[in-house]
Amino acid sequence: MTVEPTSTPAAEPVPSWVYPPGGFTAETFLKLEGLPERTQLIDGSLVFVSPQTNWHARVAELLLDELARQAPPELRADRAMAVRLAVRQVPQPDVLVVSATAHDREQPLAFYHPADVVLAVEVVSADSVERDRDTLPRRYAAAGIKHFWRVENEDRRAVVYTYGLDPATKTYGLTGIHHNRMVHAVPYAVEIDLTMVNALDDRQSTTTPS
Repeated sequence: MTVEPTSTPAAEPVPSWVYPPGGFTAETFLKLEGLPERTQLIDGSLVFVSPQTNWHARVAELLLDELARQAPPELRADRAMAVRLAVRQVPQPDVLVVSATAHDREQPLAFYHPADVVLAVEVVSADSVERDRDTLPRRYAAAGIKHFWRVENEDRRAVVYTYGLDPATKTYGLTGIHHNRMVHAVPYAVEIDLTMVNALDDRQSTTTPS
């Protein structure tokens, strides 16, 4: 009996608008409708983000809640809002700290400007390692955002790497590595029990059927 070879399904044609000549500008990107949730513009190209894991979502929620709770009156915490960094750059940090003026403006925009943002936070996931460790920090620094945090999943433990901007070189320098309990002074004094995420993750792993 002859076994017919299994053919690989043909990929659907990609719409021409996905790859315009020269890439997208921020202005064009922000006018597009019907894009998947949390689509970003990085270096003129659309970046489609995979669905978040439970761990990723819990970390982002914890940081958002604590940054909002401990923020001074002139600052606000926000989540997954676009930032129009430059002509071809519109990322969406997992968590942001912005000025209260920008957050509460009477005519809300669909994005923030770099001058509005004092802290950008990225929680690293399997499909965002290179972006969160290299591409996005360089773009945030070049735009003048003063503080950047990167959160890594190290054996299901949340570890926060904090960075501050060198205004002379427009690059970030490492200011701290935080395990279990985070105590940090900038952009304002915060204390965050990172084991709250760890404990939730541990409980879920012990109750998940094998």
